[in-house]
Amino acid sequence: MGNPWLTIIGIGEDGLAGLSHASRKALGEAETVFGGERHLALAGITERGHVWPVPFDAEIVLECRGRPTAVLASGDPFWHGVGGSLVGKLQVGEWVAHSAPSTFSLAAARLGWRLENVICLGLHAAPFERLLPHLARGARIICLVRDGSAASDLARWLTERGWGPSAVWTLSALGGPRESIAQHRADSYAGDSSDGLVAVALEAAGAEGIARSSGLPDALFVHDGQLTKRPVRALALSALSPRPGERLWDIGAGSGSISIEWALCGGTAIAVEARGERAVNIRSNAASFGLTHRVTVIEGKAPGALSSLEVPDAVFVGGGLDADMFDAIWSRIAPGARLVAHAVTLETEALLSDLLQRHGGELMRLEIAQAEPLGRYRSWKAARPIVQWSAVR
Repeated sequence: MGNPWLTIIGIGEDGLAGLSHASRKALGEAETVFGGERHLALAGITERGHVWPVPFDAEIVLECRGRPTAVLASGDPFWHGVGGSLVGKLQVGEWVAHSAPSTFSLAAARLGWRLENVICLGLHAAPFERLLPHLARGARIICLVRDGSAASDLARWLTERGWGPSAVWTLSALGGPRESIAQHRADSYAGDSSDGLVAVALEAAGAEGIARSSGLPDALFVHDGQLTKRPVRALALSALSPRPGERLWDIGAGSGSISIEWALCGGTAIAVEARGERAVNIRSNAASFGLTHRVTVIEGKAPGALSSLEVPDAVFVGGGLDADMFDAIWSRIAPGARLVAHAVTLETEALLSDLLQRHGGELMRLEIAQAEPLGRYRSWKAARPIVQWSAVR
């Protein structure tokens, strides 16, 4: 590790008594110690202590580069803590870390839950909607929230969305003399106005949660009619082959349904939409699925709006592809990237047929009909045929 000037130290509610010899030595030698007010108090740091600015800014630590410096954080600094934010700005050899048990580990130990089967989320600076992709009957979730009031808000949020029967535990000051654990039911939680940091554990019950299959019901999306319908969306996603960590360009995104289902698979999406009212719908849909951090909306028209975007792993064009747009996309994407395009007009269908001859891939014609009332009986009503071309660069 060379001669690191920065030591990142995880501290628990038991304060100095719970720190290793190496952590205490680093604290004693540090010229400056950064942390929250609670952390500095737990470690007994006074004159040398500097409370984090609000909003958080790592630059004040970097100003101490080359001088013995310590940073105090709760539990494991690299699990929803400052560790990752700091180390991302440092070179190898500049830092060393001494972690303590995380709040997640302590909460799971108190409840007897297998941590590998628990979803762990930091909601102290994120909307509760981040829970939505994870809520399913029987799911066990531990999340960090801002304070007791936020825990009350979370219980109310769960109740309003059909998860009222969920068992909820509030856990505070874990590992210290003030440790407190209380069990509630979400829809009968009386609330807590305490200012201290709180972890909330929940065992979900009540509603059904979001299905994991491709092709979610159309009714889940706000739209103006510009929506890739459920069966067609399922086939498009199958061809796009989403994988965790990959990036999608969703061009002419409409309601953003393709972007949202891609993001539910663990990737990120850039939804490009020329019409402002549709961009509003995309943002609304992303928020309702808890995916605002994974879906970026770009108001603009392709291909011009694509010039400054990060290179994608896959591209979806739901309609309106022309030769200029194709050339702009094909020249930007890397070898191995997937491209899926739909056509509903004869002109675009002819372009896709030509692209098949030039670049290979697969061409498929989708004809879907649904049963609808016809007088006292029912009959098939056919949707417009869609031609899908999918290819790998």
